[in-house]
Amino acid sequence: MGAGLVAMVARITRQSPKKSERHHLADELIAAADVLRARFGEARTLDESAYAAVVTAMALPRESDEETIVRTARLQDALAQAAAAPLAAVHLAAELLALAERALDLENANLATDLGCAADFAMAALDASALNVRVNHKYMKNAALVAQHTRVLVDCEHDAPQTLARIRARVAAAIS
Repeated sequence: MGAGLVAMVARITRQSPKKSERHHLADELIAAADVLRARFGEARTLDESAYAAVVTAMALPRESDEETIVRTARLQDALAQAAAAPLAAVHLAAELLALAERALDLENANLATDLGCAADFAMAALDASALNVRVNHKYMKNAALVAQHTRVLVDCEHDAPQTLARIRARVAAAIS
């Protein structure tokens, strides 16, 4: 929804003759937001598949030592994918947050709140996806992979609140 809102704001601004000096930026934002929206759709499908693999692995038999070894290996592979999928969504959410901030440069005060909503959606997606990464980490045995994911999460989570605060301040200024 957030990428859709950024694209909407850019499209409306693009249609305004009064904003002709911003049309080039609007075109860039439309293209980027549309690509991001498609990537979010792909991320959803990837996450669904990854979760299905975990469910399938958990249903494998474990009556013998050999079955337990196979099940454990499959489950660990599935959990790694189940963590990687929302980690990719964390990146997309961070991109969306940056795109919403950039879209404020369209200087369309009438639509600034839509960009604030896009930023809030991006932050919610980032936070929710990070939670899903971490819950999978809880069951993963590959400490190196968990550490690698955690570093990426910390990087993405570090800058996001400041970006959101800047966006909210600019939205507040635009509507005051």
